[in-house]
Amino acid sequence: QVHVVESGGGLVQAGGSLRLSCEVSAFAFRAVTMGWYRQAPGKERELVADVTKDGSTTYLDSVKGRFTISMDDGKNAAYLQMNSLKPEDTAVYYCMAERMAGWGRREKYWGQGTQVTVSS
Repeated sequence: QVHVVESGGGLVQAGGSLRLSCEVSAFAFRAVTMGWYRQAPGKERELVADVTKDGSTTYLDSVKGRFTISMDDGKNAAYLQMNSLKPEDTAVYYCMAERMAGWGRREKYWGQGTQVTVSS
């Protein structure tokens, strides 16, 4: 059974920082991609950042230069350092872990989400 657990959300003032953590709890799990998504009320879920096993990263344009994603391969963990936070960053943030399941099939697993609220 695969469990994806996020932590680190909270309430901060604009300009502040938060560091989100995500860990995968599963026997012999080997993530090929881990990422962070977010969803604000009334909006669709969007990719914030992801990172692959080879170190390639992707960022939402609006967070480039402010957010940094990293992966700890040994722990199947991912982190999102968020600096210079803005009110528009307010959302529920979800961690995603992806693994190869054989026959070219990929499986995605999701965390329960952690709330990030940035006040004006």
